[in-house]
Amino acid sequence: MIRIYHNPRCRKSRETLEIIRQAGYEPEIIDYLQNPPSKNELKEMLEKMGKSPEQIIRKGEDIFKSNFKGRTLSEEEWIEVLVNNPKLLERPIVVHDEKVALGRPPENVRSIL
Repeated sequence: MIRIYHNPRCRKSRETLEIIRQAGYEPEIIDYLQNPPSKNELKEMLEKMGKSPEQIIRKGEDIFKSNFKGRTLSEEEWIEVLVNNPKLLERPIVVHDEKVALGRPPENVRSIL
């Protein structure tokens, strides 16, 4: 099973979805802005990607600049920030069984298909 945390307005997210479909899969599509991952789901995805929460934050977003830029938070606190502000979550994130990849660039997803 493949799941993509997707934003249909994001070009990179759409490109990643197309790569998945071209590989012959029809993924479960989760609009993460409407249905953000839970803390536990996010922790699990980060662990499988080998990334810290700060590595998947969209630092160019106004929410980040006005509320979090320059702040030092623990990993747990950053996870809480991402769960409560899903717009800050770098996208797309693709889960394929026990493997997880960040579709930045979209070609990254090929490594888990």
